[in-house]
Amino acid sequence: MQMNESVVKSHAKINLTLRITGRYPDGYHSLSSLFLEIELHDRLRFTPSDTYSLIVDGRDLTGDHSNTIYRAYDIIKKNFGMKQEWEIEVEKIIPPGAGLGGGSSNGAAVLRFLNEALGLGLRHDQLEKIALEIGCDVPFFIQGGLQFVEGRGEKLTTVNIDFPYSILLVYPGIHISTGWAYSQFSLTNRKEGYKLESLFSNGDIHWELFENQFEDIVFQTHPEVGKIKEDLVKAGAIYAGLSGSGSTVFGIYDSIPSARMAERVFTNYQTFVTLPTTRKTIKV
Repeated sequence: MQMNESVVKSHAKINLTLRITGRYPDGYHSLSSLFLEIELHDRLRFTPSDTYSLIVDGRDLTGDHSNTIYRAYDIIKKNFGMKQEWEIEVEKIIPPGAGLGGGSSNGAAVLRFLNEALGLGLRHDQLEKIALEIGCDVPFFIQGGLQFVEGRGEKLTTVNIDFPYSILLVYPGIHISTGWAYSQFSLTNRKEGYKLESLFSNGDIHWELFENQFEDIVFQTHPEVGKIKEDLVKAGAIYAGLSGSGSTVFGIYDSIPSARMAERVFTNYQTFVTLPTTRKTIKV
């Protein structure tokens, strides 16, 4: 590592639940979802430089202004100035288009780094407001952990419960557009948002109430993704579900050895065994 380099972890997430509750006049949908940040992560390396540049797995994406990293960088630069520029190198581990929030997490990682490096002193709620301008999932990653997410992604409630489980991710290599998934959803199927007290009570997690409303859409178009969920349950998952709009399917297991045992079933797919992050989620 060169002098003054900084390496930042950019974690993935899974949607333990996901209900679509309506649609705003501008076309964006409202949701009710439980996001869990997990240890699977990309690495972002920041090196002081004369100009901004972005290298992702060896590819020069400096000119890609649609990238969440650029958008996060640009919004900070325009609003607060940038006495010091950075070259950003990204080692991608989180599969793209997999429902794991890799792009959103990268954008949030840039916001958090620049807030500290530039001494901006922005509070979490201020960073979350900026993050929403980049994307609906980005505010969650400012603090991560386990959070109840509502609306466009701007309503965040920290959930402080023990979650002593291991997670098996199965990624079938199918890129599913979130925009496409929402376009296929009929508002006649919208539901009321979850009540946290119904999902968690007396120290128990009521898995029977968990669901992801994208599953019917995705499984109908990609039956092999639905088959992964079935196989995860057969392999002993406490709960299994689609993350976001997919195509990653996750299984919740009581231990790492249990998840590793189940992993053996999925030799034809990319798999990850991971844990919830331990990053604090206390509001500031």
